[in-house]
Amino acid sequence: MKNTILTCLLTFAAAGVIAQPKSKGEDDYYRIITIPIPENIKMEVGGMAVLPDGRLAASTRRGEVWLIGNPYLKGDGRPSFQRFASGLHEPLGLLYRGKDFLISQRGEVTRLADTDNDGVADVYDSFSQWPLSGNYHQYSYGPVAMPNGEMLVTLNLDWVGKGASQSKWRGWMLKLGEEGKLTPYATGLRSPSGFGSYKGDIFYTENQGDWVGSGRMTHLEKGDFAGNPAGLRWSGEEGSPVKLKPEDIPDTGEPLYDVSKTTPGIKPPTVWFPHTLVGISTSDFKEDVTNGAFGPFAGQMFVGDQGHSIITRVDLEKVNGTWQGTVFPFREGFMSGVLRLNWGLDGSLFVGQTSRGWAATGKEKFGIQRLVWTGKMPFEMKNVRSMPDGFEITFTMPIDKKTAANAEAYKLSSFNYKYHHTYGSPIINTKELTLKGIVVSDDGMRVRLVLDPAALRKGYVHELKAEGVKSAEGTSLLHATGYYTLNEIAGGSLVDPAQFTTSVKPGVQDHNSHSAAVSSVATSTASSAKRVVSLPADWKNGPDQVITIGTVPGLKFDISDIQVKAGSRIQIIFNNNDDMLHNLVITKPGAANSVGELGLNLGLKGSEMNYVPKTADVLFHTNIVEPEKTESIFFIAPKQPGVYQYVCTFPGHYTLMQGKLKVVK
Repeated sequence: MKNTILTCLLTFAAAGVIAQPKSKGEDDYYRIITIPIPENIKMEVGGMAVLPDGRLAASTRRGEVWLIGNPYLKGDGRPSFQRFASGLHEPLGLLYRGKDFLISQRGEVTRLADTDNDGVADVYDSFSQWPLSGNYHQYSYGPVAMPNGEMLVTLNLDWVGKGASQSKWRGWMLKLGEEGKLTPYATGLRSPSGFGSYKGDIFYTENQGDWVGSGRMTHLEKGDFAGNPAGLRWSGEEGSPVKLKPEDIPDTGEPLYDVSKTTPGIKPPTVWFPHTLVGISTSDFKEDVTNGAFGPFAGQMFVGDQGHSIITRVDLEKVNGTWQGTVFPFREGFMSGVLRLNWGLDGSLFVGQTSRGWAATGKEKFGIQRLVWTGKMPFEMKNVRSMPDGFEITFTMPIDKKTAANAEAYKLSSFNYKYHHTYGSPIINTKELTLKGIVVSDDGMRVRLVLDPAALRKGYVHELKAEGVKSAEGTSLLHATGYYTLNEIAGGSLVDPAQFTTSVKPGVQDHNSHSAAVSSVATSTASSAKRVVSLPADWKNGPDQVITIGTVPGLKFDISDIQVKAGSRIQIIFNNNDDMLHNLVITKPGAANSVGELGLNLGLKGSEMNYVPKTADVLFHTNIVEPEKTESIFFIAPKQPGVYQYVCTFPGHYTLMQGKLKVVK
């Protein structure tokens, strides 16, 4: 297993290349620097660890561990690569302990050590084990060290058309002792790839799925149940701190927070990550402990997203003893799916990436990049704080008081998700919130947005848009939207209207009662001819052609080319064999990307419109189809021959998930 050090004499991408971001503004403040990787190394990062001597260790989903020298690209800008270990079973974690590494494989934590100091592991000890079912979805994560010295591992659920726990402790977080003993800590987890410490407490991130309406971050305490009931199969086992049973969990479609008030033991999320608005698959997170080396957000968290190839920013506060807070967009444009984050010795952030089987908007199959603060101050909402009558926003730099006092500069709304066995959830119970008043602080660093206290809803996501606010220098916010999850409402005094900088007519407009209903009717009417799901009455002899299209992992249709006759009667049967949500949208020639972009930009309306934008470029479509479900559509093929397209417009999918519909005479 021993091998020599691989240097960058092997073929590399250009050393120190700065990745091209989607947003030039972000690049002005945070630069993405790509670590060049030899062509013969498949660096599908599953875990990372920064070593005290400056090297970066990376485990890969191919079962290897690499030691990367000069990952900061100093001097000649050339990193070096030495394979430390190999032959592992898809490791998705890596913990450096000075004398050795601990690494998760599918069925165990393995201890790796180099006893003869030649740079290659010669000890592969089984440190702790758990049973396996053989299901492809049984990923295992960790270990992660906590500040108190304890270690944690998490075990992914199986996927059998729904989440399942086919072997013991699947869907659980467990503490890992120094002697390898596993102690169950909490359950209700579905796909817990990101977990660790914030201010000494334990948090984990979750992906949308069954019983999970959207991505979220949850504060876990011993005995908590986070929502997916599959792991409750083991709650009766010796050592389980969880007392709930599978039959205790209601399946009503009410919001998770509301259910938690009637079913003790359920833990609602600390922060919701609104699906498609701030990513689609939350991953690793790290608390900013760089003391300002990474910019003005010390003490906050940065959270990866594998599907959208982005990093978001989370700021938390504790209200009435409960964690809650805001997620903000932060940085997009990474080369692959963001899975692992680690602080470098210089305060930069290493970003380990992979997309095989999981797909991502980043075009590359894998990569390691470094995110570096340029030293320039971005104009951002630094944090949001709960108030008894609304919210207070603090900015990173002084604001223009005139624009900040203008009620038209803001747009506020609140919404939630269903808690049910179904995969994902539409956005529900949306309300637009009307300001009563605005208070701009004397120093120009804060704005208090005053609402009718009755408009604040516990357990709901409150979207705060401040697109009209300018800095004192006249610049716009780099990111003008934050999503605050309100679990508790802060105490304190209400603002006296006499203190308002601006007074606004109070009121709450319920989108569900009027505007959303009108929009829904308009959408349904506009799209009804484009989505026919039953055999038309005048098709006496049935369709001329029946086409079955499925999905395969990696954001692909199983058929990439279809040929039909112009003007013929077509039935398409769309089978979603994947474990993600998908639709099928047929577009005019060359319009797939533009239609996908329009779907991405639908915002809060996206889920109710099935991410199908109202545009003449859309000819026919299915609705969003859940995993293991099917939908048929019927249509008359275009009379004009040409190469039309079909695409999945679920956000983040359209760039990869496309096919050609060839219409011939």
